[in-house]
Formats: sequence, structure tokens, C-alpha cells
Amino acid sequence: MPDRRQLLALGAATGAAALMAGCSVLPSLPVPGRQAPAADPAYRRTAANHLYRRYPQRIYPGKLPPMLYAIGVLEVVVEGNGRVGSFKWLRSPTHAPEVVAQIERLVRDAAPFPSPGSRTSYIDTWLWDRSGRFQLDTLSEGQLQG
Repeated sequence: MPDRRQLLALGAATGAAALMAGCSVLPSLPVPGRQAPAADPAYRRTAANHLYRRYPQRIYPGKLPPMLYAIGVLEVVVEGNGRVGSFKWLRSPTHAPEVVAQIERLVRDAAPFPSPGSRTSYIDTWLWDRSGRFQLDTLSEGQLQG
């Protein structure tokens, strides 16, 4: 008979497999001849601060409510001159396509970003309230207990 640790490991592996099976986001394949820049965790804070300065009226003040309207994970490619090259949703709030469109517009309209010196990318999680205000995970003030 398996011991407790073996049962826990089996349960964790089964749960992870079930979670991955239900995942609607598939990993992207590299485009031949074009290498995507590696995500830059240092530039992530720079980009988040830039978005907060650009949209102070859209930032949710204080701790977020326990139930958010939408959460999305977005990778943004920033060219060396600060222009937005492209972006890719790693986890899109599919139940809220209007939020996807708003976030994409906010990112594009915030350009130019501070120059990273060379092409780079960063990944951040958008925490979106029903009011249309947001926080980025990088600079989040946390969330109230439900």
C-alpha cells in the first residue's frame, strides 16, 4: 500500500495533468529566422511604472476587491526605441473581450515606453476591476480578503 507522500505526489501529478488538459492557452512555437526576446524582469517594473504614470486615473487605489472582473497575462515586446513591437496574451480573459481590447489599446497608446536599449519583452498580469480601473501585479497593493 502506498504511503502518504506517494499518495500526495500522485494527487498533485493527477491534478496538474487535469489542469493542463483543460488549459485553453497553447504554447507558441518560434517563428523560423526570428528569435523572440527573452522576458526582462527588470524592465517589467520600468514598464509598469510607465503605465501607472500614463494612466493615473485608471489605477485602482488601495487593495483590490476579493472578486475581480478580469485577470489577464500579457507579454509585450518593446523595441529599442520604446515603441511597442507586438504583444501576446499568455492568459486572456476570454469572458471579457472588451477588457482585452481596452488593455491592448492602453498598451499601444502608452508608447513610447522608456527605451530598453535593445529589443526586449516583459510579462505582467493585469488585475481588472468592474469599474474599469486596474492594477498591474508588479505594483499591486494586494487584495482584500473575501
